[in-house]
Amino acid sequence: MSACFTRELRALHSAVMFFTRIPLPSLADYDPADLQRSSAYFPLVGWLVGGAAALAWWGAARIWPPAVASGLSLAITLLLTGAFHEDGFADLCDGFGSAAPRERVLEIMRDSRVGAFGVIGIAVMLALKWQAVAALPLQPDWLAPALLLAAHAVSRGASGTLMTTLAYVSEQGKAKPLATALRGWRLALSLVFALAPLAFLPPRFWWALFAVAAARGAMARLCKRRIGGYTGDCLGATQQVCEAAFYLCALALA
Repeated sequence: MSACFTRELRALHSAVMFFTRIPLPSLADYDPADLQRSSAYFPLVGWLVGGAAALAWWGAARIWPPAVASGLSLAITLLLTGAFHEDGFADLCDGFGSAAPRERVLEIMRDSRVGAFGVIGIAVMLALKWQAVAALPLQPDWLAPALLLAAHAVSRGASGTLMTTLAYVSEQGKAKPLATALRGWRLALSLVFALAPLAFLPPRFWWALFAVAAARGAMARLCKRRIGGYTGDCLGATQQVCEAAFYLCALALA
C-alpha cells in the first residue's frame, strides 16, 4: 500500500471520526495533518449519513406512513452525527440573530448555551426537513432514498467550499484544527464525491444544484458580512441550509 493511499485513508478516517459518532478505532500515531487533509472527504461522510437515513426511510416506509418514516430517518442522522451540524446552525442563529458587534457575535457563537434565536431556528429547521422529506415522491420507491443520499452529500460538499473562499476567523473553536484552504485536486475530489449521487437521480432533479448554490452563496455573504469569514458553526449551518434547499427544490421538481 503506497504512502499516499495510506495518508488519504487516514484523512478519511479523521473525517468520519470528527463528524460522526461511528465508533472507529483510534489511530495509534495521531497526526494533526490528517484532520487538515480530511476536508476533501466531507461529502463521503454525507454518503455514510445519507445512506443510513435512506435505509431508515426505506425500511420504515414499508410499515408506517411517510411522516413517520421521515421522522425516523431524521432521528438516525441526529444519532449518527451527534447533531453536530444542527448545533452549529443553532449557534449561528444565536450569534447572527443578535445586533451585537463582530467580537460579541463570535463570543455568543462559542457559548455552549442555546438562546431563543437558536431554539427557534433549530426547531424551524428540523420541522422543515421533517415535513419536506415526508412529502418526497413515493414512486418509484427508490427515489426518496436516492434524494436523501444526494442531499447529504451535496450539502456537505457545498459547505466545504466555504473553506475555498473565506478565511477562518475564530481564535479557537472545534473547526480550527481542520481550517485549511480546500483547493486544487482536493477541491476537485470533494466536488466529485458531492455530485456523484446525482447519477442515481432523474436529470430533472439536477436543477436542485442551483438552489444549493444559491443557499451556499447567501450563507457565504452573510458570514462575510457579519464576522468577516467562517467558523465551524458557519460550516454546520451552511450544510443544514443547503440540505433543506435541496429538499425544497426537489419537491418543486417532483
